[in-house]
Amino acid sequence: MGGEVSITAVLHVGLLVTDTTRALSFYHDLLGLRLDETRPDLGYPGAWLWVGSQQIHLMALPSPDPASGRPAHGGRDRHVAMAVGDIEKLRRRLDAASVPYTLSKSGRNALFCRDPDGNALEFVEQA
Repeated sequence: MGGEVSITAVLHVGLLVTDTTRALSFYHDLLGLRLDETRPDLGYPGAWLWVGSQQIHLMALPSPDPASGRPAHGGRDRHVAMAVGDIEKLRRRLDAASVPYTLSKSGRNALFCRDPDGNALEFVEQA
């Protein structure tokens, strides 16, 4: 097939949202992700957020996915997994904001929640 392809990292994940302001309230204000102010005008609303040296790109575009019928546990749906230093601190923030979550079914110190648009997120505690 013409040689080895060397894929070395995930640089960003794109997530569809219906309202950039509402999504930023979740990702920036609640989760504390830092906004990348260098996002160019792409012809549609959105935002780029830093997760370590990678990013989440929020894109306010029509979604082809159904809003209902998603699995209750985000680990059984397509999801983005992120490392978190203190899962208990995150749990307290989610509880205070009334964001539902489920604990990892694997026994790891991890939890799953959904953003306001139903995108599934996994948080795994890593020191």
